Amino acid sequence: MPREKYQERLAELREDVLYMSEIVAERLRMGMDALAEKDEALAQRVIDEDSEVNRLYLDLEQDCVDLLALQQPVAGDLRFVTASFKIITDLERIGDLATNLGEYTLQAERDVFPDVDVQRIGEATLDMLDDAMRAYADEDAEACFAVAATDDDVDELCETASTDVMLDLIEGDELDTADPETLMADVSRLLLTIRDLERVGDHAVNIAARTLYMIENDDALIY
Repeated sequence: MPREKYQERLAELREDVLYMSEIVAERLRMGMDALAEKDEALAQRVIDEDSEVNRLYLDLEQDCVDLLALQQPVAGDLRFVTASFKIITDLERIGDLATNLGEYTLQAERDVFPDVDVQRIGEATLDMLDDAMRAYADEDAEACFAVAATDDDVDELCETASTDVMLDLIEGDELDTADPETLMADVSRLLLTIRDLERVGDHAVNIAARTLYMIENDDALIY
């Protein structure tokens, strides 16, 4: 393949990874909105459209394999292709977590512990994802470290929310006003929601870590 065409394929790969990230971020936003509004139609849409994310992932996976096998990139190009391959894997998993939010919306029987601000956590993780993908697009090493630092704040939000749920359950009167089995099922889903959003943040850090390695051959954020 001529060098010019090869560089075009690398540029196309970057654009396609960024496009996939936009689709995944949209699905995550839809999942958060479905939860907030108890919108079952929107929740079902998130679930049904997960196939688009999976298709994008498989197409981009094949593009990465082709570039590695047929072009045998070296140095910076090799790091770019392998980082992109890792990043689309994290994006696909974020898409799965968005699907979980849709499923939780459909399964929930009632709104439990409305004082627990799940939407705040969701907004924070969406910001992390956006920042991580911007770092990838701009090849911004400093931004990669900023994403990793933000994850500590998101972890604290998640830990506080989970603790508040358990304390409210122990100290409150929820068990006196609801069917215990139904209540515990809804509490479990709330805790799973918090956990899944925390994982979105973890995947954003993974994206930042692979981007930093791509830019500077620095594995400081890879764990």
